[in-house]
Amino acid sequence: MRILVAMSGGVDSSVVAGLLKSQGHDVIGVTMKLWEGPNGEMPETGCCTSADSEDARKVAAKLDIPYYVLDYTASFSENVIDNFVDMYSQGLTPNPCVECNRSVKFDHFLEQANKLNCEKVATGHYAKIVNNNNTFELHKADYLDKDQSYVLHMLDSKKLEKIEFPLGTISKPEVRQIAATLGLKTAFKKDSQDICFVGKKDYRNFV
Repeated sequence: MRILVAMSGGVDSSVVAGLLKSQGHDVIGVTMKLWEGPNGEMPETGCCTSADSEDARKVAAKLDIPYYVLDYTASFSENVIDNFVDMYSQGLTPNPCVECNRSVKFDHFLEQANKLNCEKVATGHYAKIVNNNNTFELHKADYLDKDQSYVLHMLDSKKLEKIEFPLGTISKPEVRQIAATLGLKTAFKKDSQDICFVGKKDYRNFV
């Protein structure tokens, strides 16, 4: 099966690509460029940085899979950043990851998968998809400490049918061990905790 893997440059998506490749699938790695600095370059802090993209490229090279960086900065700015600023200015607490998954990330991944003749899209999220009489349902990951189903709740059955979350039954320590066994440079890379377009800056300063 040909599968498009969303690669963030972190250990989770790296392992997804490695696992699927080892299972005999035809894997294509893709990183989204979601925002940029004033000179058009990828940012240096937060997540989705130029260093993350380079890590994803090196993992793809190690696994010998095709790898592409796709520019969706306009869509991300309109649907995620503008929404974040608007809600924060109103005294609300937005979750940009939910909005990104809802209106940017998965729509574009599925669109790109179709263009590349991929049957599925796989990501490094910790969640599970259950087929209940051809209705595809989102469930929590077995490893609850890292469960991310709460940022994926907007995905409907039609989309879930075309998505895979290979880490849904695997713990984080196991993921790191798999990465080390595969010789991936991201094996012990620290998880990003920052909002990608805010980074280390204070929210108020960003707004």
